[in-house]
Amino acid sequence: MTKQIFFSVAFLALSINSIAQIDKKSDLFIELKKQDSIFFERAFNQCDLDYLESHIAEDLKFYHDQSGFQNRNTFFENTQKYICSNPDKKPIRKLKEGSLSIFPLYNYGKIYGAIQSGVHNFYIREAGKEDVWTSTAKFTTVWIKKEDIWVMSNVLSYDHHNPIVETPENDIEKLLKDNNVPAAGIGIIENGKLTKIEVYGTLDKQTTAPHNTVFKVASLTKPIVALTTLKLIDKGLLDLDEPLFKYWIDPDIKNDERYKKLTPRLILTHQTGFPNWRFMTESNKLTFQFDPGTKYQYSGEGFEYLRKAIENKLGKNLEELTEKLLFTPLEMTDTRFWWDSGMDETRYAQNFNEKGEKIVTEKYYEANAAANLLTSVEDYGKFLEHIINGAGISKNLYQEMIQHQVTLKENDFFGLGWEILAGFSDDEFALLHTGKDPGVSTLAIWFPKSKNGYLVFLNGDNVDKIYEDILTKRLYLGNELWNKR
Repeated sequence: MTKQIFFSVAFLALSINSIAQIDKKSDLFIELKKQDSIFFERAFNQCDLDYLESHIAEDLKFYHDQSGFQNRNTFFENTQKYICSNPDKKPIRKLKEGSLSIFPLYNYGKIYGAIQSGVHNFYIREAGKEDVWTSTAKFTTVWIKKEDIWVMSNVLSYDHHNPIVETPENDIEKLLKDNNVPAAGIGIIENGKLTKIEVYGTLDKQTTAPHNTVFKVASLTKPIVALTTLKLIDKGLLDLDEPLFKYWIDPDIKNDERYKKLTPRLILTHQTGFPNWRFMTESNKLTFQFDPGTKYQYSGEGFEYLRKAIENKLGKNLEELTEKLLFTPLEMTDTRFWWDSGMDETRYAQNFNEKGEKIVTEKYYEANAAANLLTSVEDYGKFLEHIINGAGISKNLYQEMIQHQVTLKENDFFGLGWEILAGFSDDEFALLHTGKDPGVSTLAIWFPKSKNGYLVFLNGDNVDKIYEDILTKRLYLGNELWNKR
């Protein structure tokens, strides 16, 4: 071993032994786990060499137990030559779930870097075939923070060996494969803080789903629009019980004066009297199926009605309003209502039917207040975190949101934009919403009392066994939730 290697190894070992590992729920751990995921997905798996160049230090030192020492230039050349030269037979790296540890580096109380250690599994990817697991290795990496960018400074890659096949009882990727669902995204909130962001599987049965995978989430659009509406109400720009006919009357119901009864409250609690969608009715026209305010009936049409009324009243479209009130303040940069120019199609979780057959991706180019939102686990997790912590609205309006506005059945109610389930242990109650489209199944749920919550995104149809496993074995009060289905 050369002196250079010896001192570098000694430095890393000393650093790890003298600095406490940070909590896996901490902001720094989540930030660096995300950085690790994005770096290797873009630089190694997708061969974005421009990204690689901008995220490795000028004095990079890379120590490999089989191919020796590499400086920045050698490392970059080897990545081009051995990792990125043949896209038809491509080496792929995946972090072994649960293996990552992070140790912060401080300079008189100010963080300037971090040491990561963990286990990498390496695969060969060929089009039309399953990834082939080729080897496993341990790694230790020093990251240095330069302004707002983390750059890789020192790397040890060692203990390379043939894969040891493991079949843990709760292997989510095996569960996905067995049920013809390519990807799963899970976000977990504990005590009001987004602590875990996990993405498993593939985008399309070939490409590994990255940390920032974009999912279509169907009706999980509605809670976003509901909170946008409540924020407008909180600002005095709208009233919860004001009639909407002054701003919008759908041409299909202009001769039925029951339109005068429609208010934001009735729409957010699904008491409009509308069907879910007019195209699902025999007439293909919007009609009242009962008097507004007399009972509950789930309706996407109601949310679209609300959107048009708000847009007409305020002279701004839904996208502008939600961007200002939610997406920008919460830094939800991967969330959008339609396939605009900012949509990164290379990160989209394509959708698959019950047999595991790919569904043709339908792109849409206008907002729908009830469906079609595109988002990531991290972004929607930020939204849930925000809403658990008061949603940025008055206490009185917040209480209206979680109040039992209408009874569905025993221990089952609807509030403003959310279904409410009561009867959990420890007097817990939950607000939840689901989303379902062909090849899409999503769930978001939060518990106001404990400030816990989670979301699950799936890009397939055959999901019952996946939900059962994830809920009953992994998530807060998930077993009780599963038994309430």
